[in-house]
Amino acid sequence: MKGMWVNVNNYHDLSPKELRQLIREEKITIPTSGMCGGYAQANLVILPEKYARDFKLFAEYNPKPCPILEITEPGSFMTHRTADNANIITDIPRYFIYKNGVKVDECTNAEKYWQDDMVCFLIGCSFSFEEAMLRAGIDVRHITMGCNVPMYKTNIQCKPAGVFNGPFVVSMRPMKPEQVKKAYEITEKFPNVHGAPIHFGNPEEIGITDINKPDYGDAVIIKEGEVPVFWACGVTPQAAIENAKPEIVITHAPGHMFVTDILNEEIEEKLFK
Repeated sequence: MKGMWVNVNNYHDLSPKELRQLIREEKITIPTSGMCGGYAQANLVILPEKYARDFKLFAEYNPKPCPILEITEPGSFMTHRTADNANIITDIPRYFIYKNGVKVDECTNAEKYWQDDMVCFLIGCSFSFEEAMLRAGIDVRHITMGCNVPMYKTNIQCKPAGVFNGPFVVSMRPMKPEQVKKAYEITEKFPNVHGAPIHFGNPEEIGITDINKPDYGDAVIIKEGEVPVFWACGVTPQAAIENAKPEIVITHAPGHMFVTDILNEEIEEKLFK
């Protein structure tokens, strides 16, 4: 939410289950970066079953921005792989509702939009590796500022699948040039939450004309001498949804994630072996 500046450290030590309960009660409606330290977070796409095969292929064709962590059975909004029976349509701080490719609503509970033929996709999120960056002494600016991460549409095109196509969306974190190599080394160890950056330096090279006007999230301060570093982002499906125009889709609001029960360091072992 633009202009929402908060101290997320208040929620750093909560367990995912405790956090999800507060979210379900609508006591937390803000971006989740920095919350539940050590636990993986996930982006969300919910759509009618008739689009699920195309969307699954789209994610498989574009694993950098769309690494799948869990897919529910048609008609189920409860998680099993990423969390023990969490409710996907109540346990995220804020949702976007799209109809025919146009965002028509934002809400903190998506139950009224649920349809019995829907399939839920949880997709890896770069918030999951931010704690490792902080431990390495790299300032994660949106956490420091207490706002949402800036996200941008790029000129990099996804590989299309069925009705889904569109540009990569990237998230940006500024840092000192000498820290970029360390950021690569840290984040490449997290391939299922977007992995290493896809670009750093001149944003115009990837089609971003104004770094101070993100397409999603909030602008952050880039200090003198710092360079912007860009990671593939799980908001990419929302750009594809705008093009595909399904009759209804539920997504997370950018920056407002599903917090899983899986530690970042255990994602590979628990989900992909």
